[in-house]
Amino acid sequence: MAKKRTYLTATLPDGYSKTIGPTAVAFTHYWRIVAILESGKTEVFWGHTKSLADARRKTKAAAEAARMRGWKDYALDIVEVVPSDG
Repeated sequence: MAKKRTYLTATLPDGYSKTIGPTAVAFTHYWRIVAILESGKTEVFWGHTKSLADARRKTKAAAEAARMRGWKDYALDIVEVVPSDG
C-alpha cells in the first residue's frame, strides 16, 4: 500500500505562510527563528517537528545560538501545521 502524501501549511502571526510537502510524515508544528545580527541584517532558520514538545525545545537552542553567535536579538515563532491542497 502506498503511503499517503499530503501538504501541510503553517501560517505565522505576521501573516507569512509556509507550505511543506508533499510528505507522508506526520509533522504537527513549524518553527521559525528570525535572528538580528550585529550588522543589522537578519538570518532566518526554520523547521518542522512531530510534536509541540519538540518545537518548544528550540527555545533553549535559540537562546544558546544567540549567545554563541552574538545576535543582537531574535524572535522564535511556533505554529501548528494544517493539511492543505499545496
